[in-house]
Amino acid sequence: MILTESLQETRKTYDQIALENGYSPSYLKNGAAPKLWNLLSDLLGEKVTKINCRFLLEKKLIHSVAFKDKNFNKISDRVSLEFPEGQVPLASEFYIERSPIESICYQEIQKPRSLIRIKAPRKMGKSSLMVRILTFAKNQGFKTIKISLNRAESKVFSSTEKFLRWLCANTARQLGLDPQLDEYWDKDLGALVSCTLYFQGYLLEQVDRPILLALDEVNQLFEYPFLVRDILVLLRSWHEETRDIREWEKLRLLLVNSIEVYIPLDLNKLPLNIGYSVELPPFTSEQVFDLAQRHGLYLYTEELSQLMNLVGGFPYLVRLALYQSVSQQIDLKQLLKTATSDSGIYSLHLHNQAWYLQQHPELTISFQKILMSQTPISLDQIEAFKLKSIGLIHLEGDQARVSCELYRQYFQSRWEPALAMHSRSFH
Repeated sequence: MILTESLQETRKTYDQIALENGYSPSYLKNGAAPKLWNLLSDLLGEKVTKINCRFLLEKKLIHSVAFKDKNFNKISDRVSLEFPEGQVPLASEFYIERSPIESICYQEIQKPRSLIRIKAPRKMGKSSLMVRILTFAKNQGFKTIKISLNRAESKVFSSTEKFLRWLCANTARQLGLDPQLDEYWDKDLGALVSCTLYFQGYLLEQVDRPILLALDEVNQLFEYPFLVRDILVLLRSWHEETRDIREWEKLRLLLVNSIEVYIPLDLNKLPLNIGYSVELPPFTSEQVFDLAQRHGLYLYTEELSQLMNLVGGFPYLVRLALYQSVSQQIDLKQLLKTATSDSGIYSLHLHNQAWYLQQHPELTISFQKILMSQTPISLDQIEAFKLKSIGLIHLEGDQARVSCELYRQYFQSRWEPALAMHSRSFH
């Protein structure tokens, strides 16, 4: 039964298999399954698990009929490729869950007045997770609103009032309501109070079901210190100060951003230390192996280690390597040989990262310091947060290091003369 389910493409968990077949989950996980995988491991001469059993068996079958692809390790033609750019579609086979993050988010969003904060560098999967939470909520009967601050015109950020009127009008339109802003807006009370009264007295009153309001790219606010203080304080007040007002139980908030707040603010007035916080981690080796299988590729231990060492499990970089290997039908090891060059598979992404640094000379200097150091170093907080937001560094406390070998090798080769000069000046 375990083997049959593991060979299917539904990817059921042991708990699901046990529930559907009348077994104890612990019996399957701790008794029957280990015996099965040990038996198959002995037969195949490789470690077999629930995740890799199908592909190891396919590989064995291909070898047994002497039909191995001579060019690269593709073992399946059943894959419909997707270029790894932007949000991973809801129906995609290439979305990798980072358990238990998804299930906890689904549980949290069902609680009255809940708040979820998703934080990660660009291209780490924030939008893909956000859309899945919105879809789950919609399937539960919620009204869902998605507002991306990337789509706001620059004048929207010129004042608190303009931003909040824009937010209110967007929310009303997505709820299918006539905005009627002027009927609820009172300049004498101010924008924060007017917005609160508008939500409470109009939007929440008109809707008879829970509402999930998702704000994407909240980090856009951080460039406007006067504005971010007002907006984040307002969101915090909605979560806490309206605790005893029935209408506010309907509203659930989902905040998504790619950078830490780097302006001085009172944390006790912000929605940054309340609710459920999600910081998306890189993929593990097991998740990368799983993703490769979904691309129809079998990665040997050496290839998996090489890919992980180069890109550190960064989701976009992993997906791009697997996509290019399958689409070009080139062995992954061969692709990675030129990965750090201006003509390799990551050239466009690396050029974009280099361009961003060119626009911010102070970040270039900070990143060069990190490249020259053999150990993690302390940086200016704002610069560290900005470098982290584009994925160039990892932060461990206040210590920064290069996030992966791809960036280290590329920028060291690109800046070799400058780094050598800085190094001599330092010594």
